[in-house]
Amino acid sequence: MPLTLKQRKHLRALAHPAKPVVIIGQHGLTENISREVDQALEYHELIKVRVNAENRDERTGIIDSLLSEVSAELVQRIGHIAVLYRRNRQKPKIDLSAGSQTPNRRKQSWQKSH
Repeated sequence: MPLTLKQRKHLRALAHPAKPVVIIGQHGLTENISREVDQALEYHELIKVRVNAENRDERTGIIDSLLSEVSAELVQRIGHIAVLYRRNRQKPKIDLSAGSQTPNRRKQSWQKSH
């Protein structure tokens, strides 16, 4: 189910202070990188990924391939950084219905669970 604009805004606010969890380097997208991203999404639900590719089209291709391999949603992409989201079906940590809360309360409620 695609994310709504309100949900994307909520997730961007949560991801803003975070650092990239996975960095894709000169070898591009490998099986190990995909597995690492999959595990990070399983645990965190919301992660930042840095793609160190020179060409914008190459970065876009890597991100698109990664999204399809790990079944995640692209929340935001700025330059080399992409924010990915995938809900954990067994133990969801992020409440997407919390979009009406104030930004500080949203950050605190998500950060407490990590």
